[in-house]
Amino acid sequence: MSSPEILAPAGSFEALTAAVRCGADAVYLGGQTLNARRNAANFDDAALYEAVSLCHTHGTKLYLTLNTLASDGEMQDVRRMLEYASRIGVDALILQDLGVVRLVRESCDIPMHASTQMSVQTSAGAAKLRELGFVRMVAPRELSRAELLALREKTDLEIELFVHGALCMSVSGQCLMSAVFGGRSGNRGLCAQPCRLAFRAPGGTGHDLSLKDNSLLPHLRTLRDMGMDSFKIEGRMKRPEYVAAAVTACKKALDGAGEDEIFDALRSVFSRSGFTDGYYTGKRGVSMFGTRQKEDVTAASAVLPKLQALYREDKPLYPVRFSLRCAAETPVTLTAHSGNFTAEAQGEVPSAAKNKALDAASAEKQLQKCGGTLFYVDGVETQIEDGLFLPASSLNALRREVLDDLLSQIGKTDSHTYNHVAEDIPPHTSAPIETYVRFADASQIPKDLQADKLFLPLYLGAETIAKHHAVAELPRALFGREDEVRETLLQCKAAGVQEASFASLDGLALIESCSMTPIAFFGSNIYNTSALIQLEAMGVQEAVLSAELTLSEAEKLGGKLRRGLFAYGHLPLMLTRNCPQKNGRACAECRQTGSLTDRKGVTFPIECRSGCAEILNDRPVYLADKALRGVDFRLLYFTVESAETCAAVLRAYEENLPPTGAFTRGPALRGVE
Repeated sequence: MSSPEILAPAGSFEALTAAVRCGADAVYLGGQTLNARRNAANFDDAALYEAVSLCHTHGTKLYLTLNTLASDGEMQDVRRMLEYASRIGVDALILQDLGVVRLVRESCDIPMHASTQMSVQTSAGAAKLRELGFVRMVAPRELSRAELLALREKTDLEIELFVHGALCMSVSGQCLMSAVFGGRSGNRGLCAQPCRLAFRAPGGTGHDLSLKDNSLLPHLRTLRDMGMDSFKIEGRMKRPEYVAAAVTACKKALDGAGEDEIFDALRSVFSRSGFTDGYYTGKRGVSMFGTRQKEDVTAASAVLPKLQALYREDKPLYPVRFSLRCAAETPVTLTAHSGNFTAEAQGEVPSAAKNKALDAASAEKQLQKCGGTLFYVDGVETQIEDGLFLPASSLNALRREVLDDLLSQIGKTDSHTYNHVAEDIPPHTSAPIETYVRFADASQIPKDLQADKLFLPLYLGAETIAKHHAVAELPRALFGREDEVRETLLQCKAAGVQEASFASLDGLALIESCSMTPIAFFGSNIYNTSALIQLEAMGVQEAVLSAELTLSEAEKLGGKLRRGLFAYGHLPLMLTRNCPQKNGRACAECRQTGSLTDRKGVTFPIECRSGCAEILNDRPVYLADKALRGVDFRLLYFTVESAETCAAVLRAYEENLPPTGAFTRGPALRGVE
């Protein structure tokens, strides 16, 4: 069985060098903007060109991350980057934003990899990715072994899997905590990691949003046998020694080596109270939580020199065979063959020997000196006439010339096709604004509800959803529940429900399979005009825009698709499969509600539904007194409110009243970075 690709992070050129010299099969890195680690050193255009050259001469692939949400104002930067990436021959793009995906499909032929930020968790979602032209998906970190195996059996997409590195508490692409708390968006590459601060659940650890780093190294051979295609190491913010240790440890684990000093060094260079494999094994709970302790920090100093030695020099990769021809009155000729590549160079005319003549042994000795290059000698053939002299410096110069030529041929990069597609997108013409309402439970619905559209979660069942003539809201997380969700959707359809809403391509695919009308809902991360156009082309009828957009940004989005704004509600800050409350009590005790308290004493509600927990903001977004222009509807999103509160809020929005009590405007006014 072929060995999976080892994919290493490169947040700086030194980390890139460490990755390729330690034998990574591929690296992923970002440019100066539009990547999910904007605080890493990253690569400007010149450095990116050099990085592609370095990788390809080492036989390493380079994947460029364009895996953030892009605003309309950044689309010109996206186009410029696509043109440049096509010209220099990057091997693939890692993407999140459907609007960027649309631009890639229309302008170039660089292979597309679906970022884990796209939140695709099922084979149905994988099929939708295939329709969009993706060749690979990055699997969610939260999948268990059984779920990974089921995904592998049902999709022909390549599957890239995180096997070592930091774990976000939230499902990737479904976290607003950093954006809401400090205006730094994780979806746009500037997460401030507030989850690493003190948050306490009843009976918990005190850091109940901070997970240990993931490590599946003991399972790599099993994962290889399961058919995983790429083993990804997290860590573009990490130092080069970490990259070197992680790549080396992955290679050793695949070779079947037991834990040795490199595994200990990897643990020393970075960990949070050790590692976890809780998602993979299905053993979620308190054992998965951990923080960076003093001993974790001090352990690194002892191992750094040894790890630096792993990538201090290049290791020879390519065999080379030399052929030397040396004859009187003729320039000496050296030919080098490596694989399918050939290089030839001519030197000076040899002189008559006054002392020691050039012979086969002395010539071979000089040509064997390939140290410091990527070549090792696999044979030397000589044709040397007697009585001739050639300085060793001349042979050395010829050797360097042909090896440089070979390396240039080996690293030659084929450009991709790029075609600039001009667009003239008209501004959106919005209808008089309507009010859409979502309730977490039917008991919250007022008897005299006045709303243009009602959304109810799928967990309430087909009968309840149909009774209230509601749209069926699919859960944002479908881990292992694809068939169950499809069956409930079919029951809704049979009961007369025509519309269903989704947060990811998983849900869209399931809705389509049931011949229902799809609506892009909260969590679908619609941030630009191009994404709206892409959704319309996929048959989506309406879309809730990203809650990270300002009112002004939302107003300026073009295209025809009906769109709306999150105008009221306790914003879901995180969607997490490892419930922070499980830290302190069993699910049977929880009754699906709870809370989390931060270091300032602020309490955040938690709702556990459909196999995942949602951590809600402590206060609701309130925009009843703000004019919402350029959109067709406003969404009032009720979660933990009482029926009385729901009724009061609905009246306030009917009359456009100013806020009372604790509230926030969210990113709607201040925006996000």
